[in-house]
Amino acid sequence: MKAILTGLTFIGTIIITLFSIFALSEADADISQNQNQGENLQNRWFDFGGDTVINTNKYIRLTHDRQSQTGWLWSRLPLTSTNWQVEFEFKIEGSNPTLYGDGMAVWLTTDRAKSGPVFGFIDKFEGLGIFFDTYANSRQAHSFPYVMAMLGDGNTPYDHANDGKANHLAGCEADIRGQSVVTKARITYYRNTYLEVKLQYKDWDQWEPCFTIPNVTLPTVAYLGFSALTGDVYSHDIISITTNNLISVPPRLHKTTLRTHDPKTSSWSGFLFILKLIATTAFIGVLILFLLR
Repeated sequence: MKAILTGLTFIGTIIITLFSIFALSEADADISQNQNQGENLQNRWFDFGGDTVINTNKYIRLTHDRQSQTGWLWSRLPLTSTNWQVEFEFKIEGSNPTLYGDGMAVWLTTDRAKSGPVFGFIDKFEGLGIFFDTYANSRQAHSFPYVMAMLGDGNTPYDHANDGKANHLAGCEADIRGQSVVTKARITYYRNTYLEVKLQYKDWDQWEPCFTIPNVTLPTVAYLGFSALTGDVYSHDIISITTNNLISVPPRLHKTTLRTHDPKTSSWSGFLFILKLIATTAFIGVLILFLLR
């Protein structure tokens, strides 16, 4: 049964088009948070900060194509739905093809609107972090960019030196950087059932499975956030965000059931079969003799 999609309790069904959300007097105005914005960039549902800038009708730029920038975008109200889906369009690119990093992240955490060293957010967070890591801090078995998930307990730090190896819950390689195709991510969550991430970066409406994690439980009250951090130079843009509440029964995860072969069990089964055959034959023989008398 297909999922019936309705608005999330904290945001309804909302698409950030950047013109209706962050209305400015001039469509091409590029205004940073530190400039005189007045009430023009106030939004009912989201806050932004750090080095984030708004280019109306185009994008929310979490970080510019400059070194050592940090930016974030956070929902003002918590996400309290049991089952939900978040889909967003993003763009990661830079003017120099050899300089890039560090990456961006999507968050569902108990804290919000704070800057820090983990892709622009605080370390030792509580909740879910999905990292779009574009730079290898150490030698890894997989290539970069790499998309990975981490569940934070509020005490465990992110393993920054090893690109989150100690925190790795699931992940996939995905060439999401500098693509001509529209790049999107879709996160689907059914509480206590599974969390799934799919990516669009090869072709339009071609969703590539990244990972599925069974038996995931996130905080009952969590804020949706996006953040980014630049080590060298790369811009990280959020183009649109769509959130939906899922009120149908989740599809079952297919599990393979293996039947093991036990020689002892097979021997006993054969022996019992022979006994039953002998008993049946004897009964039929006695019955025939009785009828012939």
